[in-house]
Amino acid sequence: MRHQFVFGVDLDGVCGDYIAALKPFVAKEKGIDPDALTDEVTWNCPEWGITKEEYEEMHARALKEQRLFLHMPTYPDVSEALWELSNAGIWIRIITHRLFLSGSHALVASDTVQWLDNVGIPYRDICFIGGKQEVGADLYIEDNPNNINALRTYDKSVIVFDQPYNRTLPGPRVTNWQEAKEIALETLTQYNRFHTPLPGMDDI
Repeated sequence: MRHQFVFGVDLDGVCGDYIAALKPFVAKEKGIDPDALTDEVTWNCPEWGITKEEYEEMHARALKEQRLFLHMPTYPDVSEALWELSNAGIWIRIITHRLFLSGSHALVASDTVQWLDNVGIPYRDICFIGGKQEVGADLYIEDNPNNINALRTYDKSVIVFDQPYNRTLPGPRVTNWQEAKEIALETLTQYNRFHTPLPGMDDI
C-alpha cells in the first residue's frame, strides 16, 4: 500500500527566525543596541564578536531566561504554506534537533509544542532527533549545512532554506515559504505520478 507523502520540516532557521530571536538577548548581554548586530551571520555567530563557547552559553540561557523557543518570530507565510500543503494531502513531520542540552528537555519540548500551536503551524507528528536521516520523509527542508550534507549522503531529497551559512551548498534553494510550497507541491505531483497503483491493485 502506498504511504502518504511525508515532508520533513526543520524549525530553527526554516520556520522560525532564530537569529532574530537570539539577537536581543546577546545585545543585552553585550550592552549594545540589537541593531548593532548583523543578521548576516555564519554558524555560531562569530560576527557578533562572541566565541563558540559564549554562543553556546548564551543560547542555553536564552532558552530559560527569554523562553527563546516560545517567543521566536516566524518567517512570512510559513503557517499558510504548510496548511496548504497539509490540505493537499502532505504529511507534515516536524524534525528538529533541540534536545541537546541536558536538563532543559522538558522546557524545550513544551515550549516547542506551545509555539507551534501559537503560530498556527500544522503537523502530524514531531521528532526531536539529531540524525535526521534516521527519520523517514520523502522531502526535507533544512538550513543546517551539516544536516543537509548528511541527508544527501543518504540520497534524501532536501530543499535548502537560504541562510548566510549555507550559501556554498547546491540547491534546490528557496528564500521564502511560497517558493518552498511550490517545490513541495511539484514533488508531491511527481511522487503521485510515480506511485500510481496498478488497476485492481489498490490497498494491497
